[in-house]
Amino acid sequence: MRLPIGFRVRIRADVRRIDRRLLVGGSPLRAVRLTDAALARLDDGEITVVDAATEALAARLVDGNLADPVLSGAAVDPAGLTVVIPVRDRPDQLDRALAPLAGLHCVVVDDDSHDPDAVEKVARSHGARIIRLPENLGPAGARNAGLRAVRTPYVAFVDSDVTVEASTLLALSRHFADGRVALVAPLVRSRARSRKPRWFERFDEDDSSLALGTRACVVRPGAAVGWLPSACLVGRADRLGTGFEEAMRVGEDVDLVWRLVEAGEVVRYDPDQVAWHDTRTTIRGWLGRKYLYGTGGADLAVRHGRKGAPAVMTVSMAATAAALMVHRRWSLPIATAGIAYGTLSLRRRLPETPERDRLAVQLCAQGLGWTVRQEAALLLRHWWPLTVLLAPHSALVRRALAASLLVDVVVAQVDNPGTRYRPLARRLDDMAYGAGLWAGAVRARSITCLLPRRPGRRTGQGGTSPNG
Repeated sequence: MRLPIGFRVRIRADVRRIDRRLLVGGSPLRAVRLTDAALARLDDGEITVVDAATEALAARLVDGNLADPVLSGAAVDPAGLTVVIPVRDRPDQLDRALAPLAGLHCVVVDDDSHDPDAVEKVARSHGARIIRLPENLGPAGARNAGLRAVRTPYVAFVDSDVTVEASTLLALSRHFADGRVALVAPLVRSRARSRKPRWFERFDEDDSSLALGTRACVVRPGAAVGWLPSACLVGRADRLGTGFEEAMRVGEDVDLVWRLVEAGEVVRYDPDQVAWHDTRTTIRGWLGRKYLYGTGGADLAVRHGRKGAPAVMTVSMAATAAALMVHRRWSLPIATAGIAYGTLSLRRRLPETPERDRLAVQLCAQGLGWTVRQEAALLLRHWWPLTVLLAPHSALVRRALAASLLVDVVVAQVDNPGTRYRPLARRLDDMAYGAGLWAGAVRARSITCLLPRRPGRRTGQGGTSPNG
């Protein structure tokens, strides 16, 4: 058994229970009808593994993001975890990274620093092992060099500009009570180190590209969390294979996660645990990093096809959302027809229940809202060069652009409640990332990374797409 006897999972608070036996939620969205046997094993919203049947039920609910594990067990022995920190210069940041990791085995991999002695001095002062590389391999190669030196069952990868407590890494290791879990990551928040943080640093603190939300998740393409940043990861050393793809200077973390998922491994995101990433201290460094992230999209598309599509939507919901965003006289009848079609489509696919009609309407509205959000992001972020090119010549594009800007304000407040909306920073962030995405597409001679994809009619076993 991969889940031990006594392992518990709890139905998520955001999952709707209809007629007691129908669960609607998860990520991707799905509807699962519980059998009488499964219902009998559900105790106050929890399943406890006592045999093969309860193990299968618990695993299915967790894998569908309908339930989360109850992490009541102990963490791994600190002696069984090695922390690998790749670094190139930046001894001050390295010193901050190593300080909270006292008590853990640490391996610092010097990726051909200009001043290797300064790096070694800091590493030695914290009792860390130092590995010097004779040439610069990049983050992926440096992490792999550290991984090859690991002799413990578990390994953590922590970037030199990240601070995370040893207790946080050990808390993440509790996920390995599930024998299927190969990799887990915390929420990575940004923190400005400047005495007086500038506007773009404050924006990054509120809206970091590395912060993937506050919803725990099994990570896979198409789920609420589809990738993990390599800024902070904890994994089973023997399940990571050869580690990161060294030919990739960006996107190597996404590639690793997707390869693990393809191999049948389970990857988890745990936002209850937090690591802190230093913000960039210059506008050039901040925008340069966003641009670099964008360039990785094309390489990921070459390796993984449409998994990293910038949007996932059905044709009917895409047309409905577009009609609403251009708000013309003909928008209402088109939107009405699209909503009716989506509702009927969902109704046919939902299990028989007295609340099926109302549920179909709710799910269709939810899918439409998500599609509007995605189309706004396409116009403002992924496709902004086309938006700028076409807007002067098309009233429809200008209307859609105006709607997208309004949607962006709403999304910012929903995703980061209580934070200040910074339109300049958001637009520069979008433009830098989008420019990198297009540059990567041109270099790869492929537009795959720019194209939305349609969801499958089934998003998982027993699943239903939220887009209708």
